[in-house]
Amino acid sequence: MAAQGRHGARRLLVQAFYQSQLSGHDGSELLDQFADHPDIDKSDRVYFEQLLEQIEESRAILDTHIAEFGDIPAEQLDPVERAVLWIALAEFCFQPDVPAKVILNEAVELTKSYGAEGGYRYINGLLDKASANLRPADA
Repeated sequence: MAAQGRHGARRLLVQAFYQSQLSGHDGSELLDQFADHPDIDKSDRVYFEQLLEQIEESRAILDTHIAEFGDIPAEQLDPVERAVLWIALAEFCFQPDVPAKVILNEAVELTKSYGAEGGYRYINGLLDKASANLRPADA
C-alpha cells in the first residue's frame, strides 16, 4: 500500500531528489515526471509540489545548513541521505506548521527505508542540532 498524505509526499520527494542528483533533472522536469507517478494522487500533491519548489530554490542554503550542523560536506553524502536532509531542513525553514518532532521522525524513517544501513543515526544527529538552531521554540 502506498504512503498517503504528507508522508507519501516526502517519500516521493526522496525519490525525486535522488533521481535529480544522479540525472541532473531540474524542478520542472521532476514535476513533469512525478505528475503521473502512481502514488502521487494518494499523497499530498500540493505539499509535494510546494516542497519541491522550495528545495529547488534553496539547495545552496540547505547544503550550507548540512555543512553547519554536520561533519560531512553535502556533496559527499549518499544521495538518499542528502535528499532526506534537504526535505527535513526545508520543512524546518519553510513549513512552520510542521512540528520539529514530526520532521525528525519522518527523516529518520525515510532514511531507514531508503538510506544506507545506519545512516539514520547521522541524519538524526544532524537534524537534532538543526532543530535546536532553526526551531528553538520547538525544542
